[in-house]
Amino acid sequence: MKNRFTPPDMILVIILLEFLMHHFLPIKQIISYPYNLLGIILLVVGMIPNFWVYFQFKGVTPRDIYEMPKKLITSGLFKISRNPVYLGMALILTGLAILLGSLISFIFPIIFIILTDKFIFPTEEKNLEKTFGKKYKEYKKRVRRWI
Repeated sequence: MKNRFTPPDMILVIILLEFLMHHFLPIKQIISYPYNLLGIILLVVGMIPNFWVYFQFKGVTPRDIYEMPKKLITSGLFKISRNPVYLGMALILTGLAILLGSLISFIFPIIFIILTDKFIFPTEEKNLEKTFGKKYKEYKKRVRRWI
């Protein structure tokens, strides 16, 4: 088994960088207390799809993006978004940025979205198309990538 940089690794590194940059290079505080506490709502809302999909995938299909999927899941949150986990992760990073309130914090959700679009989605979509072919392509037409 190869050691690969996975989406959970990426989100943890980005969260760490978000905290570090906020504390060492905050630039400007743009959201202050108590308004910054609204970020907690996005943090919690962002965690919901991650836990939901974790249990939905358990024992059904691999969660590792480098493994070939075993089942095409199109129910639940996957009716709304082809990637509810990444949508949740983006919400978590945005909630954290609001909670921290510094201008520099808001770059990290953007970086996450760009990296996910550029490196993660192509890997997952290639594997899904390879495994499920026409069925996945039809699903892709019906459901948007993010929301």
